[in-house]
Amino acid sequence: MKSFKIAVVPGDGIGPEIVPAALKVVDALGENEGFRLEKDYFSWGAGNYLNTGEFMPSNGLKILKPFDAVFFGSVGLPEVDDTLPAKDYTFKVRTGFQQYVNYRPVRTWPGFHGPLKDKKNIDFVVVRENTEGEFVQVGRQFMPDSPNGMGIDTSVFTRQGIERVAHYAFQLAQRRRKKVHHITKSNTLINSLTYWDRVIKEVALQYPDVEHYQMYIDNCSANFVLRPELFDVVLTTNLFGDILSDLGGAIMGSLGLGGSGNINPEREYPSMFEPIHGSAPDIAGRNVANPLGTIWSAALMLEHLGETVAADKLMAAMDKTCTEGILPVDLGGKSGTNEIADAIIRHLE
Repeated sequence: MKSFKIAVVPGDGIGPEIVPAALKVVDALGENEGFRLEKDYFSWGAGNYLNTGEFMPSNGLKILKPFDAVFFGSVGLPEVDDTLPAKDYTFKVRTGFQQYVNYRPVRTWPGFHGPLKDKKNIDFVVVRENTEGEFVQVGRQFMPDSPNGMGIDTSVFTRQGIERVAHYAFQLAQRRRKKVHHITKSNTLINSLTYWDRVIKEVALQYPDVEHYQMYIDNCSANFVLRPELFDVVLTTNLFGDILSDLGGAIMGSLGLGGSGNINPEREYPSMFEPIHGSAPDIAGRNVANPLGTIWSAALMLEHLGETVAADKLMAAMDKTCTEGILPVDLGGKSGTNEIADAIIRHLE
């Protein structure tokens, strides 16, 4: 039986509920498909910060590096400064492991209607550049309490960073419907995003079989709602991708549906898989959290590990469960986190 070493970081809030639910499903699938996950658990996150003063130990990346993948729940608690979780955990892992692709799919789900009830064929992927752009945290505040105080953040776009995520997006489109929209706001950000546009257009010339379109972020946001069927692969910056993928969750029907992967395509480092939503501490411990986005993240992890047949079966089992009306509270259903996971297990072939 094949085995994969997985670092499990449930995190905070609903993380310790949705992550075990998803892993229970994957363990059942592995028994059918001939693989198993060898899991090591790490109690890192905002709760760990409250206890120890750090989100993860200083050698956390060294600890994680030998694993085949990291499976992550959520990070953040109301009593912890909200500027810390990304800086001290999420960005450290993404940047330290060169997880420069944030892969966030959006699709129509069976069994219920999202807010766009007349749209039956939503199926696209937001490919978000994940290690530079607007989130590099280069900047500072100057005399913040004075009348002339100011705060400055500097966006960083490098040729290497743009080229590598663009190649990933165009190669993904070749395996899908051969269409890439790259998202920009270069009519106002006339240095950083004109460079973003220029480099992407250079890469696009190497993929003549892929349709390529440039679209401004405001127009893209509107078309996510008005004409989501336009999109196949959406290539976007770190900040725009963060916003657009949440909008993608909303048009599916809930942020709880969104799965994602922070991917190092070269596999020099482990990739990290997580749902796109936050820690939702207001509903933690009530068995009402939606586990579907976390289970979708597990399917993306299996696909990344080469278990594509198993990943497809997992998605089919989720679809069957939703079709039967076994839905979480945020989708208008009455089923709890564990009940949904158990139903998905029953539908695994």
